[in-house]
Amino acid sequence: MIRIALFPLLLLLVACQADEAAAPAQDTRTVLTVEPRPASFHGARMSGTVRARFETPVAFQVSGRILARHVDAGQSVSAGQLLFELDPRDFEQQLRVARADLDAARAELATAAAETRRNRELLKRSFISAQVFERFELAEQSARERVDALQARLEQAELTLSYARLEAGSDGVLIEVSGEPGQVLAAGEAVAVMAEGGMPEIQVDLPERIGVPQSGLVLRAGETPLLLRLREVAGAADPVTRTWQARYSLVDPAEVPRLGSVVRVALDIDDGRLLEVPIGAINERGQGPQVWLVENGQVQPMPVALVAIDTEMAQILAELPSEARVVAVGTHLLEPGMRVREQRR
Repeated sequence: MIRIALFPLLLLLVACQADEAAAPAQDTRTVLTVEPRPASFHGARMSGTVRARFETPVAFQVSGRILARHVDAGQSVSAGQLLFELDPRDFEQQLRVARADLDAARAELATAAAETRRNRELLKRSFISAQVFERFELAEQSARERVDALQARLEQAELTLSYARLEAGSDGVLIEVSGEPGQVLAAGEAVAVMAEGGMPEIQVDLPERIGVPQSGLVLRAGETPLLLRLREVAGAADPVTRTWQARYSLVDPAEVPRLGSVVRVALDIDDGRLLEVPIGAINERGQGPQVWLVENGQVQPMPVALVAIDTEMAQILAELPSEARVVAVGTHLLEPGMRVREQRR
């Protein structure tokens, strides 16, 4: 009976051992690896935008509806040149009312002055008392003050009418024009942006971890690069992109790219951590960019700071071990600790 009871248990043990023997070993994946190389010219390559040193929003000083637009984006303008016009009818009506009120007040002043002169003669003859005469003087003074107030109101109406014509305050180039005929504007709402005076500059948004390079180059295909020098940098990082906006001046302004154009720049970063790897080596899984290091036949992720990307290569900031090799392609298939077989490039 004991032998019969043990027989099913022996069968179960044999089956488990058979399953363990049949379980396949973890697959070893073949991966293409490369050795990160120092960035070319020790420079971080990124995009920049050609901007004017002084960019001024252009706006009406009064609210109203745009009647006419006389300029387009990219157009050069001279000081005093007409840019936009508002519908002047409301302002002309205000001016007519102000003139009519002033004319009426002047007539009242003339009447009050005549009354004062007539009653002064009566006072001299003692036909009226000094107290009565003072009332006529006060009436004349009140009429005079009303004329002064309405004169100021008329001048303000004339000034407001002149504000219906928006003219260029100085020579410059309109880099943006947004106002359109029929558009209703609030006072101070920009209808254009004008670049005026000063040499153009290169605006670059610097990643937070690379610092602020003091110099660099504007790269131009088949032409001599243009030398850059840092002029200013923002006092705080952008709260959304976490980049620092920097402005670089052109050392030799003989050749200036067009305003608004996008250029490639190489900024001087003397940092051995600035490396270049293939774009396929960069992997993003919701925790920032990373590369995959191969160590002892296994892969492990390594966080990096992404500086710039071009068509084939990416620039990163990272402290990698000496002679480290990273997986060049297929990083989305990897898991920490996965065993791999290297195919070096």
